[in-house]
Amino acid sequence: MMSSLPAAPPPPVPSTTTTSSTAPTIASPCVNVCSIDARTGWCEGCLRTIDEIAAWGVLNNAQKREVWKQLPQRRRAVDATGSETR
Repeated sequence: MMSSLPAAPPPPVPSTTTTSSTAPTIASPCVNVCSIDARTGWCEGCLRTIDEIAAWGVLNNAQKREVWKQLPQRRRAVDATGSETR
């Protein structure tokens, strides 16, 4: 089922945020619009796959940056095909 809320573009890639441990971590791109588009397999809010969302807590910073790098291309693809309900 698709959300009737307009999908917001993901925020810019953050450098790092501090957690309770001493190592900084990359922030999640989640924008609290959580609905997987059946056609693309991407969340309508953050444009991650369900596997990327589920794994986020155990990904290292390099892996998180790789996910972030894919989001602008996914947004362009969604915008070009009108895949999401807006």
